[in-house]
Amino acid sequence: MEVPGSGYVVPALLVALFGALAARYARRLVTVVRVLRRGARAEGSCVRVETEPYGRSDARRHVFAFRTADGDRVEFEDLAAWSTTEGTAVTVTYDPRDPAGTATVAGRGSWSPVLQALALTLGCGLGALGFAVLLYAEISGGNP
Repeated sequence: MEVPGSGYVVPALLVALFGALAARYARRLVTVVRVLRRGARAEGSCVRVETEPYGRSDARRHVFAFRTADGDRVEFEDLAAWSTTEGTAVTVTYDPRDPAGTATVAGRGSWSPVLQALALTLGCGLGALGFAVLLYAEISGGNP
C-alpha cells in the first residue's frame, strides 16, 4: 500500500537539512567577515586538537584560547588549517560585546576559516537547491 505524498518526505527533509546548514554557515561567514573588518585583536593559541572517535583522520576540531582586553580567558572552536597543532600561536579577532560567540582565527596568514565557511555555505546551498529541484519534479510529475 502506497501512502499518498510519501515520495515528498525524504526530499523535503533533505531540503530542510541542507537549507538549515547553509543558513548556519552563512551566518558564521557574515559574522567572521564583520569581525575581521571591525573587531578587536588579541594574541592566542591553539590549546587542543580533538579528533573524532574511531581514528577518523579527516575529522578534527581545533580549540583556541585568548585573553580579552579585560583579561577574561575565552576558549572557542574554529575552522583551521590542517597544519594547525596544539601550541600554534594565532591572532584572534573578536567582537568585544560577544568574544566567545564571534572569535575567529581568520585573517592575515589564515584565511582557512573564511574559505571553509564559504565552501560549506555554497556546498550546502547547492545541495538544498538540488533537492528542491528534485522535490519540485516529484510534485509536478516531471512536467515543468
